[in-house]
Amino acid sequence: MRSSGTQSNANEEIPVLTESTGAPYLATHQLVVDEMLSVAKVNGDDILYDLGSGDGRIPITAATRFGTKGVGIDIDPVLVRMANKNAVDQKVTEKVKFVEADIFKYDFCDATVVMLYLSPDLNVQLKPQLLKLKPGTRVVSHNHDMGDWKPEQTRKVTTPGGVEHRVYLWRIP
Repeated sequence: MRSSGTQSNANEEIPVLTESTGAPYLATHQLVVDEMLSVAKVNGDDILYDLGSGDGRIPITAATRFGTKGVGIDIDPVLVRMANKNAVDQKVTEKVKFVEADIFKYDFCDATVVMLYLSPDLNVQLKPQLLKLKPGTRVVSHNHDMGDWKPEQTRKVTTPGGVEHRVYLWRIP
């Protein structure tokens, strides 16, 4: 299946193969987004970075509900364009932006919250970069842990289709 990356329903859990990278993109269900923001206790003073931001739903939800400033980083230009369009549609362009970049090369040192829905391997590779962030910065991952770094909290979320998800929270020491 090849697609432009568009999703017809924000709550569907459908992998989409994007034209630009050929990599699968799986949108995070809105219930999981809500839980990720809840476990991080996101507020209007936060600067949220979403690494592998896809269609932008996490920073956009944080901006619309809490007034949070956010940056989404994705390597896929199609998804970055989609996320920026979604930000325009939701009228949050003064709060959020989406950039096409490599998450391992992008400077997100001003983050107070980092959101991840990557892979177990990428999470572990990011750990040294994350540990350089300011003490107290919250790191939240959807479905994947950080190897031997034990989370402060783990929550389960079951979507209406019966799919069980895990949300992990770490705090930078």
